[in-house]
Formats: sequence, structure tokens, C-alpha cells
Amino acid sequence: MESLRSFYLFRHLSDEKFARLEEISKIVDYKKGAIVFFEGDEAKSLIVLIDGVLQVYKTDQKGNKVILHHFFPMDVIAEIVNLEHMKYPASAEFETDGKALVIDYDAFEKEFLKDPEVSFAFIKSLSKKIKYLENVIATNLMMNSTARVAKFICEHEHEMGRLKKSYIAADLNMTPETLSRILKKLATLGLIEKLKDEITVLDREGLETFYL
Repeated sequence: MESLRSFYLFRHLSDEKFARLEEISKIVDYKKGAIVFFEGDEAKSLIVLIDGVLQVYKTDQKGNKVILHHFFPMDVIAEIVNLEHMKYPASAEFETDGKALVIDYDAFEKEFLKDPEVSFAFIKSLSKKIKYLENVIATNLMMNSTARVAKFICEHEHEMGRLKKSYIAADLNMTPETLSRILKKLATLGLIEKLKDEITVLDREGLETFYL
């Protein structure tokens, strides 16, 4: 827990308040494939992703997963669902081994959201989600497929080896075959090095020219 003192949601807490946070929280280790919550479950916990990659998905009528989003450390998960006392609109599963801080939301709301600094940080977290949606819309409307891949690599270089290419392709609204062709092209241009599932950025500025 002590390593979370600098996290933006908690950095303003007094020692007494942080000790109380520890009492209403627990750090949970998850194995790859572990389900954090299912669509339709009641939201009772605020989750801070500490390690690993978490996918949020819905299931279509044929039982196929439709990936909506990937979360990476240090993301806060399910703020609005808890705030509005809703049921989870999608399911969440760890795509890798991971770790999360699980906070009793009812206690957090009663004891911490009355603090103006914590409330402001909480609002900022919600604002980040809105900006993300705006970014997704702008990316899909204004960027071609190569630009989308280049941007994703620059933003998630360290997680690329841990993500299945089919999930990355779904995130970027393209087929896995298209993604593979673009990665090969970027490697040929000397912008990345691709060894099996590992991708190393060789020329970040070169990648950025595709989308900046």
C-alpha cells in the first residue's frame, strides 16, 4: 500500500486517512484469465489497476467476446458505475497476470469523497475517461490504419508483448491481418524491431510522424 501514497487519488491524504484507506482496501493478485467482474454484477468496489493488462468486454449473441477497452497501470476502473450505483455494463478479465487495489466503495464514498481534494481527483479521473473516448473517436475518424498502429505502439510499447494481436486489432478497429501487415511495414522502415511477440521502438520520432 505504501507505494500508492503518490497515486493522484491518494496523495493528499493524511497519515490517518491513508491508514483508514488501508482498512477498507485490499491488494489482490490475479492470474491470467481471472474475472474481476461480470456484466450485470452490482458494483461494490472501486478498483485501481496496479499491474497487468485488464480487458473489458461484452459477449454477443453467439457467445463471442467483443473487446471494448484495455486498462493499463495505473488506471482507476468503474468510477462512474460506482458513483451512479449501477450494475456493470460489461465484464472484465485479466489478459495477463496482474494485481489491483480493491476498495470498498460505500466506505470510500462516505468517508473520502467529502474531502474536496479527493473529490477533485475523482472528478479528474472521470474526466480522463471522457478524454479517452474523445481520443478514440478522433483516432478512428481522422487517422488511417498505419497512424492508429503507430500511435498505439508509442503509447503502449511496454505492454505490446503481453497483448494478443487479435485484441490489439479489435482495439484499433481493424483485422489481425491488417495489423500484421502494418507491423511488418513499420519494421521494414526501421521504425520498430519485431521479434516473435516482442516489439521494440527503434525510432519514436519516425512513428510519431504518422499521427502528429
